Amino acid sequence: MMEPMSEPITSTATASIQELVTQIEKVIRGKKHQIEMVVTTLLAGGHILMEDNPGTGKTVLARTLAQCISGGKEGEHVVFKRIQFTPDLLPMDLIGTHIFDDRNKEFVFKKGPLFCNVLLADEINRASPKVQSALLEAMAEHQVTVGDTTTMLEKMFFTIATQNPIEMEGTYPLPAAQLDRFYMKIYFGYVDEQTELNIYREYVDIAHNLVSLAQVLSMNDILSLQEQAGQVYIHEEIIKAVSNIVRGTREHADISLGASTRSGIAFIKCLRAYALVKGRTFVIEDDVKDIARSVIEHRLIYRNKDGKMKALDSIINKEAERLAKLKLYA
Repeated sequence: MMEPMSEPITSTATASIQELVTQIEKVIRGKKHQIEMVVTTLLAGGHILMEDNPGTGKTVLARTLAQCISGGKEGEHVVFKRIQFTPDLLPMDLIGTHIFDDRNKEFVFKKGPLFCNVLLADEINRASPKVQSALLEAMAEHQVTVGDTTTMLEKMFFTIATQNPIEMEGTYPLPAAQLDRFYMKIYFGYVDEQTELNIYREYVDIAHNLVSLAQVLSMNDILSLQEQAGQVYIHEEIIKAVSNIVRGTREHADISLGASTRSGIAFIKCLRAYALVKGRTFVIEDDVKDIARSVIEHRLIYRNKDGKMKALDSIINKEAERLAKLKLYA
């Protein structure tokens, strides 16, 4: 059986990740856990969905992350694009379209905003299912198809999608297939009273911080960290816990659609990346409980609202208690 690596993957890797979180916190106050979840999803090679009311900082978080990562040339940050999803949006508005070049007398493909490194898909649940399916291919396959031509996206392609609560006017539920493509779904929430008061006092400085953020990682650093995250040690019993949680959602009486095998793979990838964000080269028992709800909950369909909170909690807590008794690293 493998043992946790005694040496850190690289000392600069863990230090750079912590510096990335610190830089983002200069702009996004009182949301360290949510920031860590976004960075975890990025290092796991997935995409993240954030749900909450407008004005809580979701859009600024996406822009701040892009500002902290340098691109190919010195001083330039990675390509960041924001798409405001609306009911009249068309797939070509995301993918791009062929336009006629009058000089060369031929059609050329003009790339849409999907050809970027960090994509903010703002209020994704306001768009039609046709547009959502166009984004689905990009997220799942890192490619887009126009007619007979398939074009690959950038190696580093990270989608941060936001959505308003489904009860709000003008929103459409995301299909289960698209929800399953998001490694995590988090709820942003309002900050506590004191933090909000400090934001009001310092909003000018916070806006200045967004412009003057340090680029602490390069795009190549991110790609390297994604590879290193795959090398993080995960104990066999923790893999078993992931399997038990996933299978438990399929057998629970209050859940009509349980988690897929894909979700279990995403869970393991996120556990490894989360350990790296926390400065470790191995996954611990508490990591499972820390991220399980964010990875699993949005993939489930419940039979009734009353059992929604209790069903998944009971499954996660059962495995957390089992792992605690094993004392894996004692």
